[in-house]
Parts: sequence; structure tokens; C-alpha cells
Amino acid sequence: MALGGVDIDAVLLDGLGTLVELEPPWPRLVERLRDAYGVELSPTDAERAFRAEIAYYRTHHHEGRDPGTLEDLRRRCAEILRAQLPPQAAEALSVEQLGAAMLESLRFDTYPDVPAALTRLRARGLTLVVVSNWDISLPAVLRNVGLEEMVDGVVTSAEVGRPKPATEIFTAALALAGCPPERAVHVGDSLTQDIRGALAAQIRAALLCRDDAEPGELPPGVPCISSLAQLPSLLG
Repeated sequence: MALGGVDIDAVLLDGLGTLVELEPPWPRLVERLRDAYGVELSPTDAERAFRAEIAYYRTHHHEGRDPGTLEDLRRRCAEILRAQLPPQAAEALSVEQLGAAMLESLRFDTYPDVPAALTRLRARGLTLVVVSNWDISLPAVLRNVGLEEMVDGVVTSAEVGRPKPATEIFTAALALAGCPPERAVHVGDSLTQDIRGALAAQIRAALLCRDDAEPGELPPGVPCISSLAQLPSLLG
């Protein structure tokens, strides 16, 4: 298949925002803390605390590179969460209790357009590799939402040690796909991490703009699609 007149053998795919979405976790945190520990937490306080935890995770996700470091990362995330709770709630919970509630509150869903698009791409003989800023738990997440068997491999920033837009993670994905950069395309929802990162690695790219998101100023030759269902046609 071709993009810009060049045959494509492999499609690299971002994870969060492209293949899967995170359901708002704070309502489940409120419910879990109330039911399991009798701790009452307002939705506003839960959202504020969880957003702080998410911001911390996004900065440190690549540090969860093996079971031990992943456990440490999750503990630090729970400590951030706990520090943002009202004092009465924080004092009633240990870091271990809050960490368990935090993980139980995290649920991911596959975007509706993804399964059919991946099926069409694989039917055309393309190699599909997920390239994501994530800890080593990403394969388990993809397995839980039914996507692990629909792709040929997964490369995370944690195993590479560098997050997108660093070229190292794209180079690792190309090696896994067995594909040179000029015969691959990367699809993601971040102009900086996905598009500029892929282009720096000499890989063609397409920006996925879900929910009518404004794409910003796209580099020359980079198309913008609103659904992954458009990708097979874009490739020709």
C-alpha cells in the first residue's frame, strides 16, 4: 500500500488517544474508598487528586521498566494521589490502600473504530506495532481490551528508556516490525510526540484528531484523519 506514492509495509500506532481511552477514574475512586474503607470523598476532590497523579505518571511512565520499578512507580503515584486528598481522607488511608484503590479505578476502553480498522490493515498484510509512552503493563492493558492479538508487537517508552518524541522508541519499533523507516507510517494523536517524533525518525506520519480536535499547524505532507477507519483508505 502507498502513502505519498511510497509503498508502506508497517503501521506504527500510538496507544492512549489512538487505540484506547482512559475512562474518568475519579468516580470509581469515590465509590471504592467509600465501599472498601468507609472514606467519603467528594467528586471534586477525587478529580483534583487523580489529575495530579496522572500528571506525575506522564512524566515518569518510562521508569516502570520491570516488575520492581513498576511497583515503585505505582507507589509514588499513590503517594502523589494521597498528598492531594483532604487531610481527613489522607489520614484514614495507607499508601497501600490508596494504591490498590487507584489501580482498581483505572479502566481503559477500545475506541469503537479501532477493531475494524486493525482487521482491515492486517488483512492487507501490513505489520502493526504499537508505539506508546507507557510502562511495561501496556501489553496487559491491550490484552484486557481485546487488542493484543490484533497487533504484531508493542514497544513502550519504559522498555526503551526514552519516551516519544525521542527517535530511539521509533527505531525500536521499526526493528520489531522488520521495516525500514521509509516504508512505515506512524499514526498518533499528538503533534509533538507522534508526528514530529516520527518525522525526526524519517517515518511518514498521520495525525489522528478525534472529537473534532484542532490539529494545529501540520508539517507539510502530514494528513489529518478524524477516525482510524480512514487509515486504510489513506494508505491506498
